[in-house]
Amino acid sequence: HILLSYMSVRRVCGRDHRHNVVTATESYVQPVHKPYITLCHGHRLCSTYKTVYSVAYRQVSRAAPPSHFYPECCPGWQRFHSHNCNQAVCGQPCVNGGTCLRPNQCACPLGWTGHRCQTDVDECSERRPCAQECVNTAGSYRCACRDGFRLTGDGHSCQSGRLNPAENVTEEVQSLRNRVELLEKKLQLALAPFSSFFPLSLDEGLSEKTTLLSHSFQQLDRIDSLSEQIGFLEERLGTCE
Repeated sequence: HILLSYMSVRRVCGRDHRHNVVTATESYVQPVHKPYITLCHGHRLCSTYKTVYSVAYRQVSRAAPPSHFYPECCPGWQRFHSHNCNQAVCGQPCVNGGTCLRPNQCACPLGWTGHRCQTDVDECSERRPCAQECVNTAGSYRCACRDGFRLTGDGHSCQSGRLNPAENVTEEVQSLRNRVELLEKKLQLALAPFSSFFPLSLDEGLSEKTTLLSHSFQQLDRIDSLSEQIGFLEERLGTCE
């Protein structure tokens, strides 16, 4: 009973009764009959024999004693080390991070199921992990929020994320005003060299100053465009109030 319990724990089903056969040379005593002539009764010659023994050698085959005991593994198990059968065998390999735990049965990580871990678990249908919307992904899921809400730091809850329209327009107006002020400063720096543009002497760099003038006009165009945008946004701001 103890042996059977020990074998079942190790997934062992029986002994391996195969034995290796080896050939060896052995010595033995061989009898030899030798005839000889002797003097019999009546002074007659008689022929007889005597037995002598000599050492001889011969080849023999015998079963070699097993040097190790290797048990046979039960079906579905294989030997991982030389003395146990604790490695489960799965006919089809486990996928998606699964491990072969028992014969033809995989242990799957979270998000996967099936005998090979080949099936994705739909967390969104089995439970409701998200406050508003749940998006199933391969091996996992993610939460999403409806329009006007945003996802919080816990990744599951949603909170109102809608801005006041008036506040939104005010921020745009202030941003455009800042850009206009910056462009006006750049324009002043660009127009500084033209203070001596008239009268223009022939030896001055006409081409270089013409390029600066063209660049300044481009800056003016940008200021006009931004000013129009500011006016439009201020009109929107008035309607929101």
